[in-house]
Amino acid sequence: METQTNKYQEQSLFSITWPLFIELALRIGMGIIATLMLGQYSDDAAAGVGVANQLLTIFIIVFNVTSIGGTVLISQNLGANRLQRAHQLAHSVFGLNFWFGITVGVIVVVFGEPLLNLFNTQGKVHEYGLTFIRITGGSLFFESLSLALSAVLRSHGFTKESMIVTVAMDFISVAGNILATTGIFGLPITGVMGVSWAIVIARAFAIVALIYFVYSRLLLKIELKDIFKMNKPDIREVLAIGVPSAGENLSYQFSQLVITGIVVAIGTDALAARVYILNISMFAFLFTLAIAQGTQLLVARYIGGKQYERALKRGVKTLKIAMLTSLGASLLIAVTGTSILKVFTANANIIAIGIPVLWSVVFIEPGRAMNIVLMSSLKSAGDVRFPVIIGMISMWGVAVVLSYLLGVHFGLGLLGIWLAQGADEWFRGIFAIKRWLSSPWERGKKRKPVPHVPGKVSS
Repeated sequence: METQTNKYQEQSLFSITWPLFIELALRIGMGIIATLMLGQYSDDAAAGVGVANQLLTIFIIVFNVTSIGGTVLISQNLGANRLQRAHQLAHSVFGLNFWFGITVGVIVVVFGEPLLNLFNTQGKVHEYGLTFIRITGGSLFFESLSLALSAVLRSHGFTKESMIVTVAMDFISVAGNILATTGIFGLPITGVMGVSWAIVIARAFAIVALIYFVYSRLLLKIELKDIFKMNKPDIREVLAIGVPSAGENLSYQFSQLVITGIVVAIGTDALAARVYILNISMFAFLFTLAIAQGTQLLVARYIGGKQYERALKRGVKTLKIAMLTSLGASLLIAVTGTSILKVFTANANIIAIGIPVLWSVVFIEPGRAMNIVLMSSLKSAGDVRFPVIIGMISMWGVAVVLSYLLGVHFGLGLLGIWLAQGADEWFRGIFAIKRWLSSPWERGKKRKPVPHVPGKVSS
């Protein structure tokens, strides 16, 4: 029993994080390559797909309800050496995401156009965005299952396997993008339609590969009965953590929809610049995302094993590393901003809009690091409501309100909107560090951090 406990509690942050970093880099890279190729094909296509992706991201958050809750609960049970209980949760997470995936896929396919109309997109931008939604919307079912299976693998420390699947997905997607936008080998240029189908194929492949890894690494067999015979207590426990946790992300995405509407009112060039900069700025917090996910797994295991002091120190140490790294990365991006933007577009007006915004990213990223690292660690500690409350107050009261005031009322345009979002990140980050240092698990000690089912302990 002690050997198993050591296996999960003593896994190093580096061994968990480096595959996560590569996987995230490849996922972000896949989106950037698609945006880059579409930008060369048409700025309107890049803008339309960028807006459509924002809409689809909101629905993907629904799948994160179970993946977040499952990751925390499975990791806590592994930390407490309840391995059979962890496996039981894995089956429940897969079954729940199966039904979420079907429901969301149908909603997006049927109501995609009226939902896109909420962005007030016009002309070609609207046409391209609608094409992307109609083709990729149904494949959100694959994305749902993929998130569930990846969560199970990561919780058990198998982050390399998830990385391998992402590498293969990237290869499929990039190959499809090249075929769709360049006319190579004399093939017809299919643009957004071809890029969309490449994403569908890549997502379908991921499911097959992840099911194989779950079976071969964990000896977990995904069966049809998992879809119809989900354990009700498991569902309640997963949703108890996942719903509030996903609520923070959902609030963020809805606030971003409103902010996108403000950008649309500023102009098409500003919208295109926003799409490009969102992709570029991801590299500034890429390492932060990876190390935060790795820390979330370890903190959950420490909390499950009641190693509270160790959890506290891990969060603080990760925070310091993430803030310094994101600051350095954002400075590098700002210095080379003109050259980077020219890779995406030749439109001089878009480049002129984007340069000062890239410098504002330097201000944003250390605050974002505080927010990402500590909010995810708080969820692992069972403090799931606090991020939602602070998030809703800040995202709407700071980000949205200031975006309109700075961007429109005071005429700062896209720069004003980015400064507003920076204020939001810092506001939430400061509250997160205060909450973390207060040892939030102390408030929950009367509750059992890891639900225990008698007779379900496995060696």
